Amino acid sequence: MLNPDGVYLGNYRCSLMGFDLNRHWQDPSPWAQPTLHAVKQLIVQMSQDPSVSLEFYIDVHAHSTMLNGFMYGNVFEDEERVQRQAVFPRLLCHNAHDFSFSSTSFNRDVVKAGTGRRFLGGLLDDTSYCYTLEVSFYSYMTSGSTAPVAYTEESYMRLGMNVARTFLDYYKLNNLIKDAVPSHLQSYEATSQPEKERSQHVRD
Repeated sequence: MLNPDGVYLGNYRCSLMGFDLNRHWQDPSPWAQPTLHAVKQLIVQMSQDPSVSLEFYIDVHAHSTMLNGFMYGNVFEDEERVQRQAVFPRLLCHNAHDFSFSSTSFNRDVVKAGTGRRFLGGLLDDTSYCYTLEVSFYSYMTSGSTAPVAYTEESYMRLGMNVARTFLDYYKLNNLIKDAVPSHLQSYEATSQPEKERSQHVRD
């Protein structure tokens, strides 16, 4: 949670001092953006420690206009790295019926150069994957549905659970773990969804 003072005042983007914190990762001030400065220092230290494997950085943001959950990722010259970076959001799309891969975007817009995802994508090596996970303030649409479903605290929690399940799938896919999915994760999707959502998910 990098914007506690701003959120306390009811802001969802700007800090107490009026800074959009996700535009100041390149050179954060220890006085004006202390949370960014501290986290950036920590990540730089971790990236330089040979005993640490820093594989994922995921910023989590609310989105004020678009529906569903979706991701922003980076663009690189190395085509293989680009393809590898698309694996995680594709897996997440398979696990979470409210996550939209079609709304997921990979870019290197100049205006986004100061975001954590862009800055750290350039700082860390090609074994690290940096994303922004955006989730609608309002609602989501499932495949084949005609009406949006309002997000609730439970459905936000479910998306978080599905991100965790996707990490498990990712590491299984890369033969880094071989254990089966724990039963409480296997059953979470089926037991926690309202009846209407379950029927929509079965049709997807």
